[in-house]
Amino acid sequence: MDKQSISEIIEQLGRVLLGKPEQIKLALTCILAKGHLLIEDLPGMGKTSLSHGIAQSLGLSYQRVQFTSDMLPADILGVSIFDKEQAQFVFHPGPIFKQMVLADEINRASPKTQSALLEAMAENQITVDGVTHPLPSPFFVIATQNPSEQSGTFPLPESQLDRFMMRLSIGYPSKEAELDMLKGHDQSPQVITLPQCITQLELTKLQQAVEKVKASDALLNYVLALIDSSRSQNEGYGLSPRASKALLQAAKAWAFLHGRNYLVPEDVQAVFAAVAEHRIRSSSQQQGAALSQKILSIVNPIL
Repeated sequence: MDKQSISEIIEQLGRVLLGKPEQIKLALTCILAKGHLLIEDLPGMGKTSLSHGIAQSLGLSYQRVQFTSDMLPADILGVSIFDKEQAQFVFHPGPIFKQMVLADEINRASPKTQSALLEAMAENQITVDGVTHPLPSPFFVIATQNPSEQSGTFPLPESQLDRFMMRLSIGYPSKEAELDMLKGHDQSPQVITLPQCITQLELTKLQQAVEKVKASDALLNYVLALIDSSRSQNEGYGLSPRASKALLQAAKAWAFLHGRNYLVPEDVQAVFAAVAEHRIRSSSQQQGAALSQKILSIVNPIL
């Protein structure tokens, strides 16, 4: 698996999501870093097409789950049904038993149903009726959510948000990209026919290569300075140790995606907003985006 193969994946996904190379790279960064991804945006922006395109390109089994207010945890995890012939309860797995699960509009479900994903995302397993069931490997959750000001949404609790390594927003397409779409150049309806670019074994090797990306002591101190600033500059609460690990891992994946086996400050800066914004809370109601930009501006890398 070389740089050319990565470029082919990015190019293929670029035909699905027109004019959004940065968002595509961030999504792949999250997968290579073994993280779960949250995409927050308005309906119709291509969130579903992007997730399905990633699954097709990486050769992963895929299941889309539409979250609704009346959904129960068993609708996701599965249920045990009594089998008369065997005279015992038999577990029937739910849609969570796929390598890539799209939790579509996750914030339209009740908190009880949202929490059903916690164990799956944290430990790659679920427990039903006291019995633990391992999930496939690799296992990724890509969740989408509508802006919280829209009707019929339940805000994700902090514990759930923290399970997502990265959050990104796709945003409106450029005028040129939308013009191409209107002219019929949009390939998203054919996303199911996208060819597989790599095998699951190659994906595993990629993730192992990301782990080996080198970070100098000075670079690690820069990461720690950013984390410390998120705590000292914030009247609410800053980034947790889990977030610091996620930031380092995402930066390594970003560096690897760009053909390097070592970290530079620009790698950390490129992924910082996606890793930090959904985790930072302020008592003054300052938005996570503004706080993350403030932190990057006042902490300079000393290498």
